[in-house]
Amino acid sequence: MKKLLLAAILLALLVAGFLALAGRGHSNTPAHSATSGRKILHYVDPMNPMHTSDKPGLAPCGMKMEPVYAEAENTSLPEATTGTRPRPAGTVKLSPERQQLIGVRVAEVKIKKPQHALRFPGRVAVDESRDYIVLAPINGWITKTGPYTTGSPIKKDEILASFYSPDFLSVVQSLVSAFNSRERAELTVQNFPSRIGELLMTDKNLERIVDTLLDMGMGQRQIDEILRTGTFTKHVELAAPADGFITARKATDGLRLEKGMELFRVADLSRVWVLTDVPGWEGEHLKPGSQARVSMPRAARTFVATVSQALPLFDNGSRTLKVRLEMDNPDHALRPDMLVDVELSVTLPEMILISADAVLDAGRRQTVFVEQGNGFYEPKEVKTGRHLGDLVEIVQGLTPGERIVTSGNFLLDSESRMKQAAAGIRGTSAKDPVCSMTVDEQEVEADGHVSVYQGHTYYFCNEGCKRSFDADPARVLSRHSSRRAEATLATEHPDHYP
Repeated sequence: MKKLLLAAILLALLVAGFLALAGRGHSNTPAHSATSGRKILHYVDPMNPMHTSDKPGLAPCGMKMEPVYAEAENTSLPEATTGTRPRPAGTVKLSPERQQLIGVRVAEVKIKKPQHALRFPGRVAVDESRDYIVLAPINGWITKTGPYTTGSPIKKDEILASFYSPDFLSVVQSLVSAFNSRERAELTVQNFPSRIGELLMTDKNLERIVDTLLDMGMGQRQIDEILRTGTFTKHVELAAPADGFITARKATDGLRLEKGMELFRVADLSRVWVLTDVPGWEGEHLKPGSQARVSMPRAARTFVATVSQALPLFDNGSRTLKVRLEMDNPDHALRPDMLVDVELSVTLPEMILISADAVLDAGRRQTVFVEQGNGFYEPKEVKTGRHLGDLVEIVQGLTPGERIVTSGNFLLDSESRMKQAAAGIRGTSAKDPVCSMTVDEQEVEADGHVSVYQGHTYYFCNEGCKRSFDADPARVLSRHSSRRAEATLATEHPDHYP
């Protein structure tokens, strides 16, 4: 009896458990039906929203084609009964939850009058008016050179080298003779004032000989020494023409000299130039007399330079202006060919400036998403101007007061492109035979990415794909046909592909 009672209880528990499971499965059926009953409009390539198909399968990139449901399309467009203006194709509607998930941030468009710092790389150069070349004044040979090498500091009139030339001997002898004649004429005039004419003649003769020696390369200091002592010298001294640094030395002991040969180069670095290449459109800000800051990389020191009055030269190769700045360099901290940073602060006219992150740049087209309220975001084509650091000027397309998306716009753009592709607003599309990307025929034709082969026109997404095709069209088309066959097989038998 007890066994029968126990068996009945177990049977009742089994029946109750079965009914509970059946009820749960039945309650899930409507949800499943609701999901399975959603209408699929088409399938889209997750990496290229322009590539769509009415059948599932694999995209050219190897990923599964994603379904686009009718409900998803409808939630992205305004209700017909709202009475608002029609939304342009590509408008996206996001719920507050999706906005938070994507990280959408907006900012108001404002007119600003920015203070902008123009920065350019520069190179230190010698002031051409302070660059001195010491040449061989006459034929001869060097007898002795001074202890100065390239980079050595030097003072004016310090001896760079001594040389000997037979042509000097007779002129130096004439100098000593003319000086002695002048002294005798001076004594004569003291006793016979009427003979002042002889003194004037000796003065002119002495002056002529001194000028000859100066032209032949002898320094005034050595001439004065000869006149003071009355001694004859065989060696002519080459003196430094100014304070500065030796920037080049070609003289050596015993070197045979020819007239006009370069021996030394001396640069006065107390004032230097800074040369910088400035893009042509920014050259208008570097006006003669304007000041700029010059600094050395990884150094805390800055200098003040002035834009030269000289007209900047335009380099047609680099499309830049060669601007020259002039600055004092009293402690010679800046040396020729050193690299420096040039910074010029300018005040620009009023303009619309927005964050550069807000602009989606597709090369020939720049787009900004404008918030329209109630979760709607509308793509708007703009024309950009100058880039000022993290900001960009908007020349056309936006008005002050509009609110634009500054963060999360990449995902907005992806969804917007899918809407546009679904709406069919783009021109005739074609397949790039190299990378299998779907492209707009009109857009790529405008860019010149088109080739004709055996009477057929082929369109390419970029110049690289076009060059690959032009190199071997037959091989590219053969590979393209194989990929199309695989894609067709994947569409007809999707269960055979992961």
